[in-house]
Amino acid sequence: MRSVHGTNELYDSVARAGADLVIRRYSSSFGMASRLLREPVRGHVRNVYALVRIADEIVDNPDAGLGSTERSAMLHALLADVRQSLVTGYSANLIVHAFALTARACDIGDDLIDPFFASMARDLDPAPHTLESIDRYVYGSAEVVGLMCLRVFLATEADRSARYDELAPGARRLGAAFQNINFLRDLAQDTDTLDRGYFPGVDLDNFTDADRDRILNDIDADLAAAQNAIDHLPQSSRRAVQAAHDMFAELGVRLRATPAEQIRRERVRVPGHVKLRIAGNAVRQDLR
Repeated sequence: MRSVHGTNELYDSVARAGADLVIRRYSSSFGMASRLLREPVRGHVRNVYALVRIADEIVDNPDAGLGSTERSAMLHALLADVRQSLVTGYSANLIVHAFALTARACDIGDDLIDPFFASMARDLDPAPHTLESIDRYVYGSAEVVGLMCLRVFLATEADRSARYDELAPGARRLGAAFQNINFLRDLAQDTDTLDRGYFPGVDLDNFTDADRDRILNDIDADLAAAQNAIDHLPQSSRRAVQAAHDMFAELGVRLRATPAEQIRRERVRVPGHVKLRIAGNAVRQDLR
């Protein structure tokens, strides 16, 4: 039996299963929140996440045998494969194939894909970030991912174009908040292992509680701005996005309660049972 894209339905389903495995193995927070999505939204979001994750893996993999030249070549090959798959609807890479199914169905195009890959490539550049470059980086690495997901959430809405324009600023703010919380949570690894700094103007060797609070104040403002957009999402996605929002807000609370010197040394986490409680609260809130 053939699918609408002219490929075998078995291959499509195996590709989707691969994307599902990626999110379940790589992210407890997003994996848990994605379970609250209704189909077909759930599968599409997992397809987006899987591509984002394997691109990130190319630039972040700690294998010392992979230099920046090799990583850059792999990243460019992945982008070329993605671009081709958007035209043909097919890729021999199962994760790219799954993403293409979603991109073609939900109108995710080069305007979102190219900035994402540009930010991934920036991670291979050892030059320190400036305020201007970090804004571009966060847009490409996180905000456009929020916009890809928004395309998915609105794909079946009759007024999807107008609603996309209305909700896009909130989706960008949520993506930025998630990324900056991750930067703060992963400060030790990013600085000491990957030799990267995502907070230009902050002396990471003398990181203070005041630095931590300034960063978290900006994150809290982004989360607050994103909340209005979440309230106007379709029911098929609202509770899942609310759960993800609240899990990261909880991580922000825990980071604010953690001394800066400890954040500089070790990763702060939200326990699994707390994430489950947050997910349950998001469901109950949505049922009111």
